[in-house]
Amino acid sequence: MKYRRLGKTNLDISVVGIGTWQYGGEWGKNFKQYEVDAILEKAKEEGINFLDTAECYGDHLSESLIGDYLSRSKREDWIVATKFGHHFHGNFERTRHWSVNEVIKQLDSSLKALKTDYIDLYQAHSCTDEEFNNDELWTMLDKQLEKGKIRSLGISLRSNEESYQTDHASDVKAGAIQVVYNRLDRKPEEQIFPSSQNQNLGVLARVPLASGYLSGKYKPGATFNSDDVRSKHNSEETAILLKQVEEIQQNEVPEGVPMATWALSWVLKHPAVTAVIPGCKSPEQVELNAKAAQLADDSHPQSVK
Repeated sequence: MKYRRLGKTNLDISVVGIGTWQYGGEWGKNFKQYEVDAILEKAKEEGINFLDTAECYGDHLSESLIGDYLSRSKREDWIVATKFGHHFHGNFERTRHWSVNEVIKQLDSSLKALKTDYIDLYQAHSCTDEEFNNDELWTMLDKQLEKGKIRSLGISLRSNEESYQTDHASDVKAGAIQVVYNRLDRKPEEQIFPSSQNQNLGVLARVPLASGYLSGKYKPGATFNSDDVRSKHNSEETAILLKQVEEIQQNEVPEGVPMATWALSWVLKHPAVTAVIPGCKSPEQVELNAKAAQLADDSHPQSVK
């Protein structure tokens, strides 16, 4: 495993992390505690130390599964990121909660679910610019930093289309952003990454396998079951994506390298990117994802020597 400093935070994180939305029960599987334990044990074995979750992944369910594991592990071995701003109301349904009092309650609920005294990275979750432009909110969060409940602040961007929140991240003492970035979606390269580099912000790349399209499992003509979120995608767009993936596999992926491993390492090669956070459903996936670190660039500007 390789490690990088997360922007202007003091957090050194593994270049491959673990995304944990799936533990909230919305992706066709309800995870048991022993299954999450096995995934996190494998992550530890592989040198992964970064976990990304959220309060609305099953109404603190993902956090609770992680927290149960953390309570039986060394807390200091892990860098835990979670998010705020929503409340879970069933499959893919959320309400938005951004007042100071609501966010304080969310923070305390997250600390309780995670069975921890502090959160390493607390991220505003897909907020609108109006929700972002709330001085009272950021003043309150700054006080939580002073109290030690939070070690660092971040912003999980809702869109790749514009860079307003990234441009103003330093103004609210955010040291990292999270963004969708993969070989099929390079939009952040235009505005978001240059702004991040100018401010020394850490960058967490979510959906690095493009919702599984870059896993290497699917060929042109593939169809998805009704309980698969990809079945809701436009069929013409899906056909175009699968054709793109086939061309990438033929022309860019070295022989003998699994496409998923290559796709993660491709993201890690961008000088703005600190880490990738693919979702993991099994210890075997953790092991495969971790191999991307071997292909990561040792001369990356955020590398921890």
